[in-house]
Amino acid sequence: MHQIQVSVVLPAKNEAKNLPLLLREIAQSVNTEQTEIVVVDDGSNDDTTTLLLSLADSLPLSCKVITHPYSCGQSTSVYHGVLSSQGKWVVTLDADGQNDPADIPRLIEKATQEKGAHFCVIGHRQKRQDTHWKRLQSKVANRVRQWILQDDTPDTGCGLKLLPRATFLMLPYFDHMHRYIPALTKRLGGNIVCVPVNHRARTEGQSNYNAWNRGWAGIIDMLGVRWLMYRSRLDAINKTFTYEK
Repeated sequence: MHQIQVSVVLPAKNEAKNLPLLLREIAQSVNTEQTEIVVVDDGSNDDTTTLLLSLADSLPLSCKVITHPYSCGQSTSVYHGVLSSQGKWVVTLDADGQNDPADIPRLIEKATQEKGAHFCVIGHRQKRQDTHWKRLQSKVANRVRQWILQDDTPDTGCGLKLLPRATFLMLPYFDHMHRYIPALTKRLGGNIVCVPVNHRARTEGQSNYNAWNRGWAGIIDMLGVRWLMYRSRLDAINKTFTYEK
């Protein structure tokens, strides 16, 4: 039996039309003997769960399905997916098909070059296939976040990320925390690696997770994360102790 090295976690809400192709693309992009997929159906009211259960056995790799009876949000979905995963590394990506699974091997390659216990490899979307208004909102939000958090990340909204499962489980959980994974990893003394990745237009459905409840909620979240970073003593601990792999 081959040991699972990578767990691909997808939070999905009403993405039944996008998931069949996306799951096949993931299977074509990874080592199927060392990779599993964990899909979290976040309270969908379409055929997402039924579709996933019918597809799971036809895929050339393990596919686990978790179902929320009602929508809990993207951060909770990612968190539950990671808790149920088995891989040494966790890869997250959006279930709408805009993240390209063909980029996953590039993130894995970067991860193999990391020497520290904690790190986050995050995609930087090139030639974004979003509306001008959405790109403008992201540009403003990224600049504000960079100013407040200094998280070494030009595109924290990219759903395509890789980090050690052990690192993720050390991050504080709160609503919208998935937006701050680089900053929270940096709080542990971890390295942040940005990788240019492809971005595709959504072909089916509509966005279910809006950009982090823009406005005051986002500012409050960032200030809270900044406080956590300021109060952390883990950087000093990491400099004192070494971790065995």
